[in-house]
Amino acid sequence: MMRPSLRRPAGFTLVEAVLVIVIIGVLAGIVAVFIRAPILGYRDSVDRAEVTDQADLALRRMARDIRLALPNSVRVSSDGSALEFLQTRSGARYLSPDDGVADTLTLNFDNAAQLSFTAIAPLSTFGQVQTGDYVVVYNLGPGFEPADAYNLNDATAGREKNIARISALAAASITLPGQGAGSTTPAVQITLSDNPFARQTTAMNSPLQRFQVVSGPVSFYCLDRGNGTLDLWRHWGYAIPVNQAVPPAVPAGGTRALVASRLTTCAGIFSYSTAASQRTGLAGIALSLRGRYDNTPSIRLLHQVHVDNTP
Repeated sequence: MMRPSLRRPAGFTLVEAVLVIVIIGVLAGIVAVFIRAPILGYRDSVDRAEVTDQADLALRRMARDIRLALPNSVRVSSDGSALEFLQTRSGARYLSPDDGVADTLTLNFDNAAQLSFTAIAPLSTFGQVQTGDYVVVYNLGPGFEPADAYNLNDATAGREKNIARISALAAASITLPGQGAGSTTPAVQITLSDNPFARQTTAMNSPLQRFQVVSGPVSFYCLDRGNGTLDLWRHWGYAIPVNQAVPPAVPAGGTRALVASRLTTCAGIFSYSTAASQRTGLAGIALSLRGRYDNTPSIRLLHQVHVDNTP
């Protein structure tokens, strides 16, 4: 007859289980103390890198656009929170009587009934130009009427203007004086909906017979969402305004897209200065952004854009 086993049953006592839990908790606390700082540091460095990339991309995009500004069309609000300019699509040289060609080919500064003129350029130069864009001649900017393209929609009676809407474009070719027989020069025939250049009291024709084609105004401005978050916007496709819209007012109509968010301030983002001759301009952009987390320091990037103001 076999005797029953006297071996003790396997298992843990409550005291042993509690001791294990306490030891694991102590070890986890020690690990958390040493791991927390590196994790937060990594999180903040990633956040800072993202903010820097956002600011750099915004600066590059704005600089690219501002370089396309019509000469003497850049204007900045008094607090530096908004910048506006007329964006060029193309440009060329127009024919004048000095070229020894027929009057019907020239941009006429005497006969307002003549709406067509010939530009010396291949049609591919005007690949981005559309009917509804504007021809501008010898723009000197605000304060230099009639040489101010922002006066397009100014309803003041008798206000002279240097900008006209394009109603048609067509490829052409002409033979200039001095060219051999059978030789032609690529050209573009441009038809305007109106000829305000011939109604100027003193004809403001370009000494270099240059003109620019603009698509319309573009604005960059900073706005508060209402919850303390400051955003930078790009706005385009609206009617050319006589006066710049100053935030919180924004241009009516058109389309806008977000350029950057979480700005630390709206004041002093944009600045603009011109040389004494006004032939060159320097647009300054100072963009300061903060990260998603409170302990991430804000970053501030500066950029300057050269603007050619030779009309």
